[in-house]
Amino acid sequence: MERKTREQQAEETRQRIYQTALKLFEKKGFNQVSVDEIVQKSKSSKGAFYGHFSSKYDIFLEKFREIDSFYENFAQSLPSHMPFEDKVTSLFDAQLTYLKNELGEDLMRSVYTSGLIRNEANFFANSERSLYKILNRFVHEAIENEELPKSTDSNKTSFFISRCMRGTLYDWLSFGDNDHLNDEAKTFISIFLKGLL
Repeated sequence: MERKTREQQAEETRQRIYQTALKLFEKKGFNQVSVDEIVQKSKSSKGAFYGHFSSKYDIFLEKFREIDSFYENFAQSLPSHMPFEDKVTSLFDAQLTYLKNELGEDLMRSVYTSGLIRNEANFFANSERSLYKILNRFVHEAIENEELPKSTDSNKTSFFISRCMRGTLYDWLSFGDNDHLNDEAKTFISIFLKGLL
């Protein structure tokens, strides 16, 4: 039987800590989970935890990097000639489907709760995240293609669209309406975008 390399063992430990932490956050909420509990449940050590993550919050940031990677891949799959409204609506729809299926309601609720903590780096407000860059690119392209007026402030417009996205997710987490979420979100963003156009 082939022995695992040190790198393979380290990656397995990292993944075990990561997956255990996400399950605990989903079950108990981010603020109710300690590093000690993550270490115990993942059958690792504090040294191993801090060898891979600087804090439990770092695990959320890792998850957001995965989400951003999804956004980037999805945006690249859209035809370049697609109208601005269709691009934004498609991204909105894909986001909701991805977050419902990949993260689920409980973990997203924990993500949103942790995003309200003022002493942590706020990933929602981080304009360097892929989502904001993609929306900004969509807006720039719409201005160049004369779908939006030349006077459009691309940063503000991108931020307002992302606010619509966050608001829809917040409503989902508040009211739990999985059945009509995507349809209602499309209607909502369509009304907002028609106001811009």
